[in-house]
Amino acid sequence: MAGNPYEDDIVISWAELHRDARFLCHELVARGPWKGIIAITRGGLIPAALVARELGIHLVDTICVTSYDANTADQAAQVRGDVNILKGVQGDGEGFLLIDDLVDTGGTARVVRGLLPKAFFATLYAKPAGKDVVDLFVKEFKQNKWIFFPWDIEYKFATPIKDSPR
Repeated sequence: MAGNPYEDDIVISWAELHRDARFLCHELVARGPWKGIIAITRGGLIPAALVARELGIHLVDTICVTSYDANTADQAAQVRGDVNILKGVQGDGEGFLLIDDLVDTGGTARVVRGLLPKAFFATLYAKPAGKDVVDLFVKEFKQNKWIFFPWDIEYKFATPIKDSPR
């Protein structure tokens, strides 16, 4: 990769994620009823759990997908690889919610949408290159922003400036 294509980072807090998931649920409840939820792993697992709780849905399945080259610890420098389906689901998705955290370039979303064309596809966040693939999202971010989710970051003590070495 020639360099980091991301201009800067956006950090999503647990509180913001939960608030956005509840907002999504307000939109989804009116469009139901739903047979169940299909979470796109791994990013869609936590949003799917929040949606399941808020909408009272007990049937939750997963479609397990990989689309990033995990050979590097530097998330922003990861190279997008082929989309691999590790575990699929039966049917065409009719009556189901398909949930993910983010649609970025839309590569993974397009593959999953092709497998489950009748599912209602909702994400918390979207970027311009992928937003046309989903039916509903809460917030849009610029394509050149890297999104850190609460499960991506580690909270630790920060030394006060007055106590830091100069």
